[in-house]
Amino acid sequence: MGQVAFDTQEFVEKLESSGLNREQAKAITLVVRQSHEVADLATKRDLEDVRKDLTVQIADVRKDIDARFEKNEAQMQARFEKTEAQIADVRKDMQLVRKDLQLEMAGIRSEQKLIRWMLSAGVLGIFSLVVKAFLVTAL
Repeated sequence: MGQVAFDTQEFVEKLESSGLNREQAKAITLVVRQSHEVADLATKRDLEDVRKDLTVQIADVRKDIDARFEKNEAQMQARFEKTEAQIADVRKDMQLVRKDLQLEMAGIRSEQKLIRWMLSAGVLGIFSLVVKAFLVTAL
């Protein structure tokens, strides 16, 4: 930190002109000068230097944050693209499963029609036997 400018000669003269003797004025001046030397005061130049240093450090932090943000954004974009590709694959798989199910259902429907036809033929055959058994004996 910088030192505060202090004119000891002028200070002694002011104290003497206000009525203090030379020895008292010198003693007071010595105490005031020592208090200035002990005090850790910042000058305007010190503050300006600190401000400049902080400005540079803040700019560096901003650059670092921007770089990290861009890196994270690129990673997120890559993840989104990968996820979208996986979703597209799942959709394709779902379409294949749907087609397989449709084919399977078509086969089941065909088998149901065949079973119905066979059951109808069986019922018709039984009905004809029952009719033959009752009508032939009655005639």
